[in-house]
Amino acid sequence: MAVPAKPLALTLGEPAGIGPDITIAAWLRRRELGLPAFYLLGDEALIAQRAKALGADIRIAAVSPGEAETAFAEALPVVATGERATAAPGKPDASSAPAALASIRQAVGDVRTGRASAVVTNPIAKSVLYRAGFRHPGHTEFLAELATTDASVPQPVMMLWSPRLAVVPVTIHVSLREALSQLTSKLIVSTVRIVAAELTSRFGIARPRIAISGLNPHAGEDGSLGHEEQTVIAPALKVLRNDGIDARGPLPADTMFHEAARNTYDCAVCMYHDQALIPIKTVAFDDAVNVTLGLPFIRTSPDHGTAFDIAGTGKANPASLIAALKLASRMAAANS
Repeated sequence: MAVPAKPLALTLGEPAGIGPDITIAAWLRRRELGLPAFYLLGDEALIAQRAKALGADIRIAAVSPGEAETAFAEALPVVATGERATAAPGKPDASSAPAALASIRQAVGDVRTGRASAVVTNPIAKSVLYRAGFRHPGHTEFLAELATTDASVPQPVMMLWSPRLAVVPVTIHVSLREALSQLTSKLIVSTVRIVAAELTSRFGIARPRIAISGLNPHAGEDGSLGHEEQTVIAPALKVLRNDGIDARGPLPADTMFHEAARNTYDCAVCMYHDQALIPIKTVAFDDAVNVTLGLPFIRTSPDHGTAFDIAGTGKANPASLIAALKLASRMAAANS
């Protein structure tokens, strides 16, 4: 696997969650798995306390981003954000939201100024952030705000990727009722264009095959079960095909995800959140990776939550974080 020139910037995530646990577990397996160099943006004292609670034999090094790659072989590099994190495992406190948000902001800043090659984010607790005044539906939308400039407003596209399946929901963190009101031909076209471009530029697929789901049961059954396939999705497909994109559909969502069907496309684009995420969490629960497309930097994340109930117990599985680190490194190397 090609290695990017700079280390990966890994965010702390929710301090009371399993982010610290899986970070420690991933670093301990760095040699066995050939992990790319990364540094954690967070509170060194919190990581030391969590390592002690886990009984982990680990060295921690307080470093700058420029020192992280050298330190990585012998110690977990931690870059301070200036925000202390005092939450105990499973018990978020008043320090949780400031620590989590500072880590994300600094990681994005490090990538945009060339100190890191990509952002990898540990899980956040949206309910904790909302209580602190956070106004975004999730990580994806917050990252888009951080990427906005006077010249451009990015459209963030959430992809869930695994070696067996990649999916993209056109509408993301909204209610199903709101998703139906948001769904337009224009949104489908802009989403698929981003997916096609980044599958080529960051995943190395010369001509991506993209399967587009319908919205209604049986893809509307020729209008007898709904008209959105004819009035919204089919016009988008016409535009995409005129662009030269290999876009197929609209396809019935209930027959898109068995093994033989998955072998016919590189990514499935679905109309709403659960239509996309249920299949990938069924076939790749432990190793799926959340990838944000449409940003001027690379961002990946484990595809799971904070798991407060097992934080600090040693039961957290680092597989999805390990997959996120490897995929970020692969994408950064392809983009360099």
